[in-house]
Amino acid sequence: MKKIIFIISALVVFASCGNLEDLNTNTKDFTVVKGEALFSNGQKNVIDQMVGTNVNYNIFRFFTQQWTETTYLDEVNYDLVSRTIPGNHWNVLYRLGLKNLDEASKVLAASPLGIETPEVRKNKLATIEIMKVYTWSVLVQTFGNIPYSEALNIDKPTPKYDDASTIYKDLIVRINKAITDLDVTSDGMGLYDNFYQGDVTKLKKFANSLKLRMGLVIADYDNTLAKTTVESAVTSGVILDNADNAAMAYQANQPNTNPVYVELVASGRSDFVPANTLVDAMNSLNDPRRQFYMTSLGGIYIGGKYGFSNTFSSYSHVAKAISSPTFEGMVLDAAETEFLLAEAAERGYSVGGTAQSHYNAGVTASILYWGGAQTDADAYLLNPKVSYTNAASGADWKAKIGTQAWIALYNRGWEAWQEWVRLDNPVFVAPATAKSDIPVRLIYPVSEQTLNGTAYKAAAVAIGGDEVSTKLFFDKH
Repeated sequence: MKKIIFIISALVVFASCGNLEDLNTNTKDFTVVKGEALFSNGQKNVIDQMVGTNVNYNIFRFFTQQWTETTYLDEVNYDLVSRTIPGNHWNVLYRLGLKNLDEASKVLAASPLGIETPEVRKNKLATIEIMKVYTWSVLVQTFGNIPYSEALNIDKPTPKYDDASTIYKDLIVRINKAITDLDVTSDGMGLYDNFYQGDVTKLKKFANSLKLRMGLVIADYDNTLAKTTVESAVTSGVILDNADNAAMAYQANQPNTNPVYVELVASGRSDFVPANTLVDAMNSLNDPRRQFYMTSLGGIYIGGKYGFSNTFSSYSHVAKAISSPTFEGMVLDAAETEFLLAEAAERGYSVGGTAQSHYNAGVTASILYWGGAQTDADAYLLNPKVSYTNAASGADWKAKIGTQAWIALYNRGWEAWQEWVRLDNPVFVAPATAKSDIPVRLIYPVSEQTLNGTAYKAAAVAIGGDEVSTKLFFDKH
């Protein structure tokens, strides 16, 4: 009798399933992911990596001596291997960033239009392309030669490394086409775009500002291409107002909070303090942004000694606003754009205005963004140590622009590091215990040596050695 009941029960279960193969189907997961969702995910992964401060992934704030550590000093002494930092940076940008973005393009291009117009579809594809170019440019500027033409291809498990300068020139071609493809009279990605929620006019300014940055990156390598790239970007329209900044709005609850909050607050860490290199410089200038960058001790701003042990309670801390869960993640802003334009003017490019006017605008945009007033900016620019005509007693334009860009790019470690690499200013001193000079590039991931050894060895030779001191093609001084 029990056997009969069991058989009947089994038949009922079988009948209710209809097909035993259905048992292997997870009905709660999506079987098809929209291209827009893939884009949004890839974009967020890239932004999180660029604005985060996890010592396993992003230590660029230490390279520029904006922050220092209190107890564990490996990273401020440029130990890149113990935590496999280069590999983590590489993997996020390739696997979580570019792979999602690449798949987003394929899925979206293959999807039926439905009620979507061809113009909207074109805008969406251009939006993805702009984010791809941004991510590729970060990889090239960080490592040099990288897998590019054979990357992201499942049939190429050991992709070759392409020449960095060749990649960069191709990226300029790609950003030009993406900008041309944008139609500001039509909609874009909508809420799937973490920067502008589909505002194509603002997106175009971001793309042109990225193009402006890329043009100046190669200015010492190929001045002719740099000039045409910069001038055409400016003509098309770049970010000149904080209202157009490219930034990700984070949310109050994890996993969508500001990564800095995760590392400094949610994890309960007391590992980081503003470095004396930055704090002393800002103190000497009576910089009005100090109150927005860091806390004070009785009204006095004190930076931890860079590269050495520091007692957390004895020094200024990162401002609470910066480590709040909803503090936005900045990728490119008006201040950075204005300093780039000041440099372009010094190089003789036709960008409108003068080096001084753009420098002043960059300083002002930064102060206003952080919460200062116009009167604060005006007074600061009258300081003989800040004034463009008097700064640093006749220092050259690289020192003037480089120093103020470094201050303005606080909490944006990678961008501040790249400007320092290009302009060689301000002058930093590596701690006596450092494992190397201050890195001008990241070494290739250890995984590339073991899993893609032949291509890795060829790339290392091509760039002049896989060392943090190896200057990349654009770094001529």
